[in-house]
Amino acid sequence: MQVPCQRSVTIVSSLLTGAFLLAPSQMDRIWAPWRMAYIEAHSGSSECLFCELPGSDDNLILHRGVEAYVVLNRYPYSNGHLMVVPYAHQASIEDLEDSTLLEVMNLSSQAISVLRATYGAEAFNLGVNIGKAAGAGVVHHVHMHVLPRWAGDTNFMATTAGTRVIPEDLEETLARLVSHWDSPPAEEDSDSGRQV
Repeated sequence: MQVPCQRSVTIVSSLLTGAFLLAPSQMDRIWAPWRMAYIEAHSGSSECLFCELPGSDDNLILHRGVEAYVVLNRYPYSNGHLMVVPYAHQASIEDLEDSTLLEVMNLSSQAISVLRATYGAEAFNLGVNIGKAAGAGVVHHVHMHVLPRWAGDTNFMATTAGTRVIPEDLEETLARLVSHWDSPPAEEDSDSGRQV
């Protein structure tokens, strides 16, 4: 007699009810040895990761502005996941100068245009996690996430296996985005679809 796996029953019932949550013991693990070098390089550091990045040789910075920079997330939720980071070391947007807030928003807007032109992104999530309880990974240095999205991008790997698939190497992603960042695409008139 064959007994069905409890996990498959949970997955099927979760898919039917729309409520899906994997317990930590049910999550699959993917071996990613390159992450350890990154973790060890920053675990003993007293400096802030986002304060160190602009002066580092090993970074994925797409653009350096006057008061903020744009960097690829080293552990992205989707291909092209960018972060707009102010140079000012502040834990919340309410502590930033108005000129910094303006630049963060302008760079986020440009990031959307570049991701749309480069990857044909259909939609976007923009977000700022302020505080550990809100999910901030770097609690003391606020930053804006810009995530490109596509219809159906939450596929079976993320839904049933708790695993994300990023189809492109980060260095290749950076090279593609740099080419569009330095020469932004012409904008289209929303009514006619013509370039202006």
